[in-house]
Amino acid sequence: MFSKVLVSEDMDDIHRGIHNLLMELGCKEINQVQYCDDAYLRLKKASIDNAPYELLITDLSFKSDHRNQRFSNGDDLIKTLKQELPHIKVIVYSVEDRLQKVRMLLNEFGINAYVCKGRRGLSELSKAIHAVLKNDTYLSTEVKNALSPKNELEIDNYDIELVKQLSLGHSQEQISIYFKNNNLTPSSLSSLEKRLNKLRIQFRANNAIHLVAIVKDLGLI
Repeated sequence: MFSKVLVSEDMDDIHRGIHNLLMELGCKEINQVQYCDDAYLRLKKASIDNAPYELLITDLSFKSDHRNQRFSNGDDLIKTLKQELPHIKVIVYSVEDRLQKVRMLLNEFGINAYVCKGRRGLSELSKAIHAVLKNDTYLSTEVKNALSPKNELEIDNYDIELVKQLSLGHSQEQISIYFKNNNLTPSSLSSLEKRLNKLRIQFRANNAIHLVAIVKDLGLI
């Protein structure tokens, strides 16, 4: 079993549940932090001191407060850690269940497991810990389809944002302005129309409303 584990979680009741589970599994040293910055600093210091953590269990969303943070969410923390401390195993424990998010964290950031918080959350987390210990990847039931061949769709973050803006009821003109203001390219109306047509064909959607419904059902937004 992992002997040194860091839990990055800002909710005390959830942390207690994770801590008790790790104790039952036989983890010898378990530490908790409530900020991503603290997680990063503690992990880096442990590595420098030649006493590295073996496993990080982290949420993705953290409540903001008066304290300024370099890492405002778990995504940014994981991305940096996998670049600087690639030996650390990472399990995400989150309420987020969008398949696109899970796929990105697996394929681009290299996480080792993704577990959804819920009624069976701790049970699934236990399975994930055992799987990661054996160098296996684990996905909880809600997001198992993230790596299914049927979901290997040609859709990127630009497409996700485009459909998300449609789901909010914005017109193509409004989306064009939004993209320009947020430096998202291409942002012209003609480019948006071409991309939407491509997505409608790809998802076999009859119209924009149908496209949004399909993408939502797939858990991409």
